[in-house]
Parts: sequence; C-alpha cells; structure tokens
Amino acid sequence: MSKKIVFIAMSCLAALALGVMAWADGNAGQADYPEGYRQWAHVKSMVLQAAHPFFDTYGGIHHIYANAKALAAMKAGKPHADGAVIVVDLLEADAENNAIAEGRRKLIDVMQKDSPKFAATGGWGFERFKVDTKERVVTDAKSACFACHTHRKEQDYVFSTYRQ
Repeated sequence: MSKKIVFIAMSCLAALALGVMAWADGNAGQADYPEGYRQWAHVKSMVLQAAHPFFDTYGGIHHIYANAKALAAMKAGKPHADGAVIVVDLLEADAENNAIAEGRRKLIDVMQKDSPKFAATGGWGFERFKVDTKERVVTDAKSACFACHTHRKEQDYVFSTYRQ
C-alpha cells in the first residue's frame, strides 16, 4: 500500500474518532427517558405560582416521582446510589370554580444517577422532555441544569426531599 493511501486511511480514522468523542462529550449529561415513571413512588406535589422567581419556566403543578433506589435514599436521608432516578412531571395549573386542577403537561424533568457516566455533573445526568414527547430539550446539562443544583451539594444535588 502506498504511503498516501495509508495516510488518508489514518486521517479518516482519526477524524471519525474525534467525531465520536465530540458526540459522546456533547451527550454526556443526557438522562434516559423515564419509562413508566407514573407507576413509581409519588414523593410529593407542589404548585409554583406567579410570584415565584422561576414561574416563567416552572410555573404550574409539580408532581415528583422517585424510582426504588431514589426513594430509598430519600427515606434514609443518604446520597443516592447509581441507578436512582427522580422525575418532575410539570403540568399547567388551571384555576376554575375555586379549584386548581391539572392542565396539560408542560415538561418532564429527569435526574438520573450514574457517577462514572455523569462525573462532570456531580454524578447526575439531567434531561428535560418537551410536553408529551420524548423530544430532548437540554443542550448543555452542565450550564442549563447542574449550575442551579450546585448549591444543593450537601443534599446530593437534589432539591426534593421525602415527605413523611
């Protein structure tokens, strides 16, 4: 084989490897879609109203779900083990006839614990899924999600606690 062909082949392999590494790094903070999360433990609910500083993005009814590993950590007040998943199911809050009822889904936020995979974000992968789809919204989990969670380091970067 000529040196030119070997050089071209090696260049193509190097470009392919760099492309794969760039793709993997760009997707390193993505959590998986939480199939069946509504069958998990319902940890608590809350409503963010218009005066809340995050109302524009997070206003509405929040239902918090935890899989078995996340629930065990929450109940024990301990850090979460790899495999723990927490879901925020955010719905519009519709006020009618002096009652607040669930409206349409706005988004699903997911935190998935996998310490080696998500080492750059405290061991947690973050994702947001749009409305009632599996369409990913988060493009940079480190700045879009983890930055807000850093002040919760003592609580393993988690906002939600178990309601007894």
